[in-house]
Amino acid sequence: MTKKNFSEKRKHRRMPVISNLIEPINLTYRTKDGKDTALVAILADLSASGMRMISFLGAPLADTFSISLQLPGMEKMEIQAHMAWVKQKENVYTIGIEFTSIKPEQAALISAMADDFNDCDTRILLRLPEVCVPTCKACRICNKIQKDEDLFTA
Repeated sequence: MTKKNFSEKRKHRRMPVISNLIEPINLTYRTKDGKDTALVAILADLSASGMRMISFLGAPLADTFSISLQLPGMEKMEIQAHMAWVKQKENVYTIGIEFTSIKPEQAALISAMADDFNDCDTRILLRLPEVCVPTCKACRICNKIQKDEDLFTA
């Protein structure tokens, strides 16, 4: 068996969704006949350039659409996107979304959160004594067992 060389195509680091983020995302899109349609999905992972969602109701019937996304402690983000891919297994749809229009400050915040989240994972793997840091931008969505709540309470 030969090994395939898979190169990374993502532009930004991503972070997985943590249990307290398992909230539905409202995805709205316009069908070819001009009808606005809504789809509820669950966010699986997120980066500044896209996300992966899981839906039990099907995949969008449009190539481009808008997403209304609100993460804990953040303002609601209205993002324009297109469907990159869909995988279906029985009645479960895994959907890859690429953002086509996101405000630069929102993309920067998501990137910073992903960087901090991944840096934390590295400190955990290295078994460093100080895993949680007070400057962590992902603290609002983190529920790792190593999280030090005292660092983030006022």
